[in-house]
Amino acid sequence: MKPRNMALAALFISLSAIGGMLKIPLGVASIALDAMPALVAALFLSAPLAGVVAALGHLASALYGGFPLGPFHAMIAFEMGLAVWLFTKMHKDGRRNVKWIAFVLGNGVVAAIPFYFLLSPAFFYAAVPGLLAASGINALGAGAIMPFMEKRLREGVK
Repeated sequence: MKPRNMALAALFISLSAIGGMLKIPLGVASIALDAMPALVAALFLSAPLAGVVAALGHLASALYGGFPLGPFHAMIAFEMGLAVWLFTKMHKDGRRNVKWIAFVLGNGVVAAIPFYFLLSPAFFYAAVPGLLAASGINALGAGAIMPFMEKRLREGVK
């Protein structure tokens, strides 16, 4: 791996960890801004590396919250990494609008499906609105930042 990519990954992981500290309580879940830097990382990093940023960002966020779901956070981190991996692949393939829908639904609904069976249907139904809100807020934040970042990338960093 190139030193530039390693440095960028470390930067975005750090930003995700900081975003994980910013929590808004919402029912059984809380909205954290840990996914926003991982989504922005799609501009700079490969899909697998952006997925690692998301996974580690979630683990940092869960650490700050005291790991309320215990070992399930490993699965959630994997799911977040997968959602950002897909987002990044779609971004690189030029699917500029669909990537947002895929991320919000993937991270907000699809990632919660295992909890329907592992914990309870009630937990699933209680968690999905908060997860959708969290995914939407992270996507909106990244969507606001990315055009400016893309412009700078096109111009070349001076």
